Amino acid sequence: MKPGHLAGEDLTVVSAFEAVGQYSAGRIDDVRLLAVERHACPGAGSCGGMYTANTMSSAFEAMGMSLIYSSTMAAEDAEKADSTEQSALALVSAIRKQILPRQILTRQAFENAIAVIMAVGGSTNAVLHLLAIADAAGVPLALDDFETIRARVPVLCDLKPSGRYVATDLHQAGGIPQVMKMLLVHGCLHGEALTITGQTIAEVLANIPDTPRPDQDVIRPWNHPLYPQGHLAILRGNLATEGAVAKITGVKKPQITGPARVFESEESCLEAILAGKIQAGDVIVIRYEGPKGGPGMREMLAPTSAIIGAGLGDAVGLITDGRFSGGTYGMVVGHVAPEAAVGGTIALIHEGDSITIDAPARLLQLNISDAELEQRRSVWQPPAPQYTRGVLAKYARLVSSSSIGAVTDHD
Repeated sequence: MKPGHLAGEDLTVVSAFEAVGQYSAGRIDDVRLLAVERHACPGAGSCGGMYTANTMSSAFEAMGMSLIYSSTMAAEDAEKADSTEQSALALVSAIRKQILPRQILTRQAFENAIAVIMAVGGSTNAVLHLLAIADAAGVPLALDDFETIRARVPVLCDLKPSGRYVATDLHQAGGIPQVMKMLLVHGCLHGEALTITGQTIAEVLANIPDTPRPDQDVIRPWNHPLYPQGHLAILRGNLATEGAVAKITGVKKPQITGPARVFESEESCLEAILAGKIQAGDVIVIRYEGPKGGPGMREMLAPTSAIIGAGLGDAVGLITDGRFSGGTYGMVVGHVAPEAAVGGTIALIHEGDSITIDAPARLLQLNISDAELEQRRSVWQPPAPQYTRGVLAKYARLVSSSSIGAVTDHD
């Protein structure tokens, strides 16, 4: 989606969510709120920043499953129609040549996708989705692989939600192929990986410049990245023995220790934020929103955007066993596993408990003794399931931990 414009500012759908928080905190009036709402989404297409849809389309371009440049084209531009025609021709050719998805979706392809997602500052949801896709494709992939690749790939693109630019700006600056070529040149991409056209990644990128154009600053030069390492970190500790996912770039204070403010649902948390009941230094806990507890692992865009809108983005932490929108940023940690619904430590937090989020140390910790934790665990009882029959009840019974992709056909 092309960005909306208001008073010289680029808007996306997240702008509308944040405006609700700004309005509730008295930072804008109803005239401004209505104006943002009316201008945020000017036409067709997926959310305008490097949010989940654009992150995943970029990932598939990186994996060779779609044609180059296709993931950052504006939905309403003529080149999208041309790309659609070219995509159909490529698909027919792949069928004739019997180039099959599992030949493209190799371990190398997934590593390429992760590298590109780190470089563009993509969504936390990419972790969940790529784990699930790899599982379906029979490719071994684990949470720690994201941490390994994060350590060697810088953030090269200054994109929303925490940056300045939108996806169409990235397209004009050279798109995903420019980012991929830089990664390839610097040894962070597997050039021999196959693509849907039958060419290798290196062959597809042969005519792309090694360096970004100097007349733009959406894509940074390799020696002047936005951040020296990737932005999606895997946190562990007694609150996430199976792991949790955090965006650690774009936050002024990557560590926080504060009192827990515990909520059993997204709605109850949002109500408290909009009522001004959250204070600087708090660590918000939203639980029973995981794969089984949701069921379905909802994204917490409304409360996280309200926090940003209220001016608390750098002053509070938030952890959840649910997901985040790709538009979320701030000191937030999601995909906490084991989730509350199966008795994970997040279910045992009491209001006011001390919690530490330490992004540089990759730590997510409930600061109570092991003895106290075990005592709480011994008396914990799972809540009654929200659904006892039908599709959602079946899903809740079958779904696995988010740490392995929340898949429903695992042994």
